[in-house]
Amino acid sequence: MHSSTDRKLVVASYNIHKGLSPLNRKLVLHDVREALTDIHPDVVFLQEVQGEHQHHARRFEHWPALPQHEFLAGEGWLATYGRNAVYEQGHHGNAVLSRYPVSRWHNHDLTLHRFEQRGLLHCVVNIPHWSRPLHAFCVHLNLRARDRRRQLAMLIDCIHHEVPGHSPLVLAGDFNDWQKEASRILARELGLYEAFESLHGRPAKSFPVRMPLLCLDRIYTRGFSIETAEVLAGAPWHAMSDHAPLYASLLRS
Repeated sequence: MHSSTDRKLVVASYNIHKGLSPLNRKLVLHDVREALTDIHPDVVFLQEVQGEHQHHARRFEHWPALPQHEFLAGEGWLATYGRNAVYEQGHHGNAVLSRYPVSRWHNHDLTLHRFEQRGLLHCVVNIPHWSRPLHAFCVHLNLRARDRRRQLAMLIDCIHHEVPGHSPLVLAGDFNDWQKEASRILARELGLYEAFESLHGRPAKSFPVRMPLLCLDRIYTRGFSIETAEVLAGAPWHAMSDHAPLYASLLRS
């Protein structure tokens, strides 16, 4: 018999805007690292993580020598990075930070055209006292609805092939789901339910950070009940990315 502490998983999802302030004027990556450390998540799902950018490294005095995912991980997390968009000055993609060992990972290409290079990062996380590992997926989908539908179909096919039906699963990220179609599709095809919808009856408003109006960011789960779900839109978050992060406490069913 395990306690609720053994069953609890605290997660956060955050589009970090490549470590720059909303208007790209300031490097805020150090503030992001401090703020993430202060909220103590077990697993963090990050989008728009800059693996390398030579111009920004010259422009900003305190640009870290490490790739952003490794810099953010520090000593508290293990970092996994999926490179999606590659260009002359560098590359960016999704990342997962985990307090627990990652036994394997794979970055699936969801790119439909060269203007939006996207991916789905899959990490298998081994959590003490759990009989099955956690399957953690971090995603960033396209802006056009037609593209997103195709990418959701690719994502669904991937999860069907790679995740056993009874394994705990968290899918989080920036879905750019202006038309709020993803929840219906993911519930029907995968039995995934969004944390904020489950607890509060509607997805979280997370963009733009200073006056959140749009529900772009999501945390979908399977095999969990939702204990808490919050949008972190106030200080210090409002001075960092253009998105507000999502934060949820999950209990393994």
